[in-house]
Amino acid sequence: MLRKLKDVSMSRIGKLPINIPAGVTVSVSKDNEVAVKGPKGELKQSVNPDIKISIEDNVITLERSAEQKHQKALHGLYRSLINNMVIGVSEGYKIVQELIGVGYKVSHSGQLLELSLGYSHGIFFEIPAEIKVETVTQRGKSPTIILESHDKQLLGQVAAKIRSLRKPEPYKGKGIRFQGEVVRRKAGKAAAAK
Repeated sequence: MLRKLKDVSMSRIGKLPINIPAGVTVSVSKDNEVAVKGPKGELKQSVNPDIKISIEDNVITLERSAEQKHQKALHGLYRSLINNMVIGVSEGYKIVQELIGVGYKVSHSGQLLELSLGYSHGIFFEIPAEIKVETVTQRGKSPTIILESHDKQLLGQVAAKIRSLRKPEPYKGKGIRFQGEVVRRKAGKAAAAK
């Protein structure tokens, strides 16, 4: 039983082929750099020379040169990265964040985000040009930040940075959280004393 568990690795993901959707072009340079171009934008990724990339009949397949643990991990990693690039340039990615707290506000002008998060000062946050930003403030609902981009990695980094400005706290649940994120709540001192 133990041996079977050890075989489960990223290489299973690595073996899966990637279908190239219509309107997306993928090219591999001599120095193993993958360039993906689509309606939403263009992305490039350098791939380890141990991983061989082949494109046939609009399908990308990745093969590894050896069966070592390191190669297996890289196989799955690069397959996931290339797949994310293909989805990004064809469909794009979207992250929605909510501001939970009394008096918490958000607005944007161009790529500059202005946040009021209960501190004595406002916070200004510059959003990279590759990301489209939108803020929504409706009565009776929490203010939301909508981020859209073709680059999943960059989008995730920016969203994590925004969340780190005021992480959700476990007592009242105040802070910036991803839409649908469940924050584990703790009982306060008054509840514990009873």
